[in-house]
Amino acid sequence: MFESLTDRLSQAFSKITSRGVLSEKDIDDAMREIRVALLEADVSLPVVKDFIAKVKEEALGEKVVKSVQPGQMVIKIVHDELVKLLGAETTELNFNAPAPVCWMLVGLQGSGKTTTAAKIAKKLKKNKRIMLASLDVYRPAAQEQLQQLGAQVEVDVLPIVKGEKPLEITKRALKEAKTGVYDLLILDTAGRLQIDEALMNEVVEVKKLAEPTETLLVADALIGQEACNVAKEFNEKVGVTGLVLTRIDGSSRAGAALSMKMVADVPIKFLGTGEKIDDIEEFHADRIAGRILGQGDVVSLVEKAIENVDRAEAEEMAGKMMKGSFDLNDMLMQMRQMQKIGSMGSIIGMIPGLSKFKSQIEESGVCDNLMKKQEAIILSMTKEERSHPSIIKASRKRRIALGSGVEVHDVNVLLKSYEQMSTMMKKMGKFGAMSSMAKMFKGNPFGGFPGGMNRKFPF
Repeated sequence: MFESLTDRLSQAFSKITSRGVLSEKDIDDAMREIRVALLEADVSLPVVKDFIAKVKEEALGEKVVKSVQPGQMVIKIVHDELVKLLGAETTELNFNAPAPVCWMLVGLQGSGKTTTAAKIAKKLKKNKRIMLASLDVYRPAAQEQLQQLGAQVEVDVLPIVKGEKPLEITKRALKEAKTGVYDLLILDTAGRLQIDEALMNEVVEVKKLAEPTETLLVADALIGQEACNVAKEFNEKVGVTGLVLTRIDGSSRAGAALSMKMVADVPIKFLGTGEKIDDIEEFHADRIAGRILGQGDVVSLVEKAIENVDRAEAEEMAGKMMKGSFDLNDMLMQMRQMQKIGSMGSIIGMIPGLSKFKSQIEESGVCDNLMKKQEAIILSMTKEERSHPSIIKASRKRRIALGSGVEVHDVNVLLKSYEQMSTMMKKMGKFGAMSSMAKMFKGNPFGGFPGGMNRKFPF
């Protein structure tokens, strides 16, 4: 969602970073372009005015004027102000209540509350015993949807009792959560229009009864400037403690993320990054500011890898690489590990210096399509062929190509890639590089990594 804003800001910064000295006119011109970029991204006018005023005040200061690289200092000021705008304060989730702690999700119809409830449950279930409960008795099959999602993420869901009203469901959910010794109860309320007084009053009554430590407003990032009105209404009538932005992987123009926090004056706590049940991440203002300014987000990339890469498989892979016994089964395993982390475009978007190519890569779909094609080719091989690729000659190639729906040329490309990777692994193993890599999986896998990654990770 940040690509167009990132491109516009990059253009504005390119004009000032090439100058050795910045005049007041240079800064005014840059501020004008940043203002236009933010307005085009659907950021509300009051937020833009306040943001530009703060940046300009800092940019005209003595530190920038006397700096050796004044352009870079302006970028740092914009970064710092973006962090403040997005929420520099802590976004820690509130579990400060006797168990079971209760959270409540509220929002408009179609904002993705039910799916978000399941996503949050899956993300937190490693350390918490969680129960989900649907209070949506108005949307057809809404309660059944939560039941199915709960089964998918292997989290308990309050059984459905036909004819029960939301307050009755809440009482039963609180009792069941306490009896079942759950750590966290997540209440999924019915979607509503913020002007619907009856439904707004209902959610207020539910909140009084449940006393949730977190009341999270789930909002669709695609709604643009309307996000401000939504945040304001819900905060005034219900009182929210945090925001969850869904569909940030869509073509929205970032206005919701930059405006809602300031209007509601509560932190963003989660971002829904896609349609898959794993596509949710905790919000960190400094990381998002880095993405907006095209500086990547290495920390989030590493955390994604840690969450999704299987430790045993990684250790096994490192051991095989060290011995130089890398085969097509290992290549397939490697592809699947990459796919778990995300699309190639999303991965590249988190790498500093490469984020500007993210949109082109995602639009072309070349890398992801190629990976799927190569996976199909490997799956069309016999076990013997995967373990001993050297036996794959012309007739076998034709059979494999036919079985995977590709040309023989595509099979040759895969085998060539495999040969190059295998040769490289053998050379690295010979010179001891793989030995070091194998040790990384048993100790600190990212020691010395840039961006403050010198710490142990629970691999």
